[in-house]
Amino acid sequence: MKPKIFINLPVADLKKSMDFYTQIGFSVNPQFTDETAAAMVFSDEIFVMLLTHEKFSMFTTKPISNAGQHASAIFALEVESPEKMNKMVDSALAAGGREPLEGKDYGFMQQRSMEDPDGHLWEVLFMDMSKFPQQ
Repeated sequence: MKPKIFINLPVADLKKSMDFYTQIGFSVNPQFTDETAAAMVFSDEIFVMLLTHEKFSMFTTKPISNAGQHASAIFALEVESPEKMNKMVDSALAAGGREPLEGKDYGFMQQRSMEDPDGHLWEVLFMDMSKFPQQ
């Protein structure tokens, strides 16, 4: 079994966030979804748990930060092609997200940035390690 990662994000509007993540290519796992949380599946190993603020507060004693105003983490997802990267970020923009930075091309890696409706920061990237600079 490969280890899995579950990224837990507090969201102001669960339905709106579910719609956003569905539009950029995630699917919903209904087994772990209710009116307070939604399990969004990116791959067999990567999940984003969208949690209402009330639900998120059950797992921490710290105040919930405003991701639209403060950066506390940037999540990165690698995809299979530059076309998939562009489709995902373009879908995010069409679904109400933002692209806070211009895309970058490092030769071996192409990268674009996006924010979800709550301001959580994501990078979507494609890497071709055959183009990685030799030292």
